Amino acid sequence: MTDDTVRPLRLVHYLNAFFGGIGGEAEAHHAVQTHAGPLGPGMLLQKLCDGQAEVIGTVVCGDGYFGEQEEAVVERVRQYVRQQGADAFIAGPAFGSGRYGLACGRLCLEIERLGIPAVTGLHAENPGGEVFLPQHIFAVSTTASAAGMQPALQRMTALALKRARGEPLGSAAQEGFLPRDVRRTVDTGVPAAKRAVDLALRKWKDEPYASEITVETFEPVPPPPPLADPSRTRFALVTECGLVPKGNPDRLPAAGASHWAAYAIGDMQHLMPGDWDIVHGGYDNTAALLDPNRVVPLDAMRALQREGIIGGLLDDLLVTVGNLASLNAMKKIGAEMAATLKQRGVGAVVLPAT
Repeated sequence: MTDDTVRPLRLVHYLNAFFGGIGGEAEAHHAVQTHAGPLGPGMLLQKLCDGQAEVIGTVVCGDGYFGEQEEAVVERVRQYVRQQGADAFIAGPAFGSGRYGLACGRLCLEIERLGIPAVTGLHAENPGGEVFLPQHIFAVSTTASAAGMQPALQRMTALALKRARGEPLGSAAQEGFLPRDVRRTVDTGVPAAKRAVDLALRKWKDEPYASEITVETFEPVPPPPPLADPSRTRFALVTECGLVPKGNPDRLPAAGASHWAAYAIGDMQHLMPGDWDIVHGGYDNTAALLDPNRVVPLDAMRALQREGIIGGLLDDLLVTVGNLASLNAMKKIGAEMAATLKQRGVGAVVLPAT
């Protein structure tokens, strides 16, 4: 028996600033750091390895810093993983956090290109999956929040160890990772025609069934026709940035919003610093608090109104929070907002992004 068959596998773990214990959104621009051994969730990861693997190092980086210095961070992580002689790389899990998920997805892609197995954990609606799953990264399916940390790390650990040992993998459903748009020929022992008939019969009898091919469909959203004359159109400002009056009177949550609110801006030419808070927990709100017009451009809309470029502006600002929100909740909120705007004669909406 060789040393390679008995020694624990060597893992490198990637965390953002929050899970790395540096801090919350205020530390989102914290530069990349490396640490010997496990940190934060890495302690649980180490325990779940049960002696089969060892977390030899941890990389920590703020989500904002990664977004601004992506190529430099990627190269730093690549070098660190090579230097540590890692057998596998684990990123996150990122759950429903978009920026964290994008960082985990990109790093897993790059580490895989080194020939080192990489695994992350993402909620099904995390944009990191939308961007990187088509590039065939391995991402275990997780809950939207860190409440599902232990089961997520359990599945990630099992998958990472299995891949590091070169063991054959089952299907995405069997292994617990998100589908990667990869099709493989598998000998089932049953001819395709019989499988197809059996599936059709189960469907006809209203019995549980699953297709062998996942056909993903997306709801079409046709673009509206262009405005014939903006100068004769009433506009509205709508935002998911979580901008609320001081005290958050409608108790909009920092994440997972299920409702929206409207705030009077009819007598304002611009939004005054100090009068507003931001409850959105998914981005650095420093600049927005210094000047709320950075995220809700009331000042610019008033200028267009004075110049006659737009016909008017609704005297209410419609607000919700997009952070970690479910697709169904956002569809409901969007439909309610649209009905209200249509009833109030609005012909166009400006929806700035955060």
